[in-house]
This record gives sequence, C-alpha cells and structure tokens, in this order.
Amino acid sequence: MFYAALGDSMSIDDYSGGPGHGAASLLYRNRDADFPAWAGRDLATRHPGIGFVPLARDGATSADLLAYQLPNLPGGDLALARVTIGGNDLLRRYGDSAAARAELDDVTGRTHAVLAALRARLGDGPLLVGTVYDPSDGTGEVPGSGLDPWPGGPAVIGEYNTALAGVAAAHGATVVDLRAAFHGHGVTAGDPSGPEPRPADPALWYCGVVEPNAFGAHAIRSAWWRSLGVSPDAG
Repeated sequence: MFYAALGDSMSIDDYSGGPGHGAASLLYRNRDADFPAWAGRDLATRHPGIGFVPLARDGATSADLLAYQLPNLPGGDLALARVTIGGNDLLRRYGDSAAARAELDDVTGRTHAVLAALRARLGDGPLLVGTVYDPSDGTGEVPGSGLDPWPGGPAVIGEYNTALAGVAAAHGATVVDLRAAFHGHGVTAGDPSGPEPRPADPALWYCGVVEPNAFGAHAIRSAWWRSLGVSPDAG
C-alpha cells in the first residue's frame, strides 16, 4: 500500500528546506522538530506500513506528468494520490493571456487522461487535485521578481483553476483550493522572490517567486489533511 505525489514543485522538498520538508513529504511524515503541534498527524502514523512514492518534479508541466510521471507509478495497492499541476503550463505562457488560454484545452485534456488513469488504480480511494496559486495576491505583479507585470494573469489563473475543478469533478477527485489558502501570503505579506526557505515573517509562504517555502509547504499539507476529512487538531 502506498501514497503517490505527482505534479510540480508545489509538492517537492527542494525549496522548503531539503529532504522531508516539502508538502508531500510532510503529509507522509511530519517533521516534529519543525511542527511539534503536528506530531503524529501524518499518513505514516495513521496508516502504519504505508509507503510513499514522490514522483513530482521541479518544472513539470501537464505533458511531463502524463508522459513521464504516470508511467513510473509502481504496481501495487495505490491508496492515495495527490496532484499539483498547471502552474508551469501557465508560466510557459507568462504575460500572454491569449496564448495561455489557447493552451488550456491541451492542459485540460492531459489532466483528464492522468486523473482517469489514477482513478482506475485507486478505485474509491482519495484523489486530491490542488489549484494553482497566485504569488501576486491578485495584483498581477511581483515587484523584485524580474518579471514584467501581467495584469490579466490573475484572471487566467482563475480560468485554469475552473478547468481543473471541472476535470476533478469528472473523475470523483477532491479539489484542494490552494489559491484561496495562499491568498494574502504573497506580495501582501513580503517579497515572494526571496530565497529563504524560512523567512523572518511566517506569513510569507513563497520563495523564488512561485515556490512554496517551509511555511507554504506546511500550509499545503494542512489543506490536504483537511481535504481528507481530518481536522488539523485531530491526531
């Protein structure tokens, strides 16, 4: 029996402090020294013997997920799968709303294929799909990032998230609204372009503009935990 994390850097360890610090890893096994209030609140404790297969990769697009990650899903009893995807498809079209919208049908089609395959493996098991967050906090601009403002960007992110929600519903997946969870923790909380995995202000949840830092990883893990029907206060 194992849990699989697929998708992009919203799920990996690299930007939140190293191995074991990312959102997918924290959901599997809490780091008690970093988050003592969450001791025992993880899959490894609640389901002894469950394995963890981290397939998510930095920079992954929906095409990468379909072509490379899904085929590497091992055999055996898949108990839980969670997916974060779409952000890098958007970044490839950064600043060009028309091009980003033109890409959306392909992103939607690939995501349908991925979720259909995962649902076939899971049966009635939980399948979680995260939405794409917005480090500009709806402003369309991240000062200090080196990126030009994209006033239409927040609207396009909303369209991608609406499409992801529709695909998720078609496959009985649970949508985890990470955009809503992260709102107010980007430019309105500090500088999302900073490199620190643990900035001085824990209200800032980004680093490197679009990556979740340690606090962001914890927030993603918390949102997934709640989506599984478990209160953050329940062990």
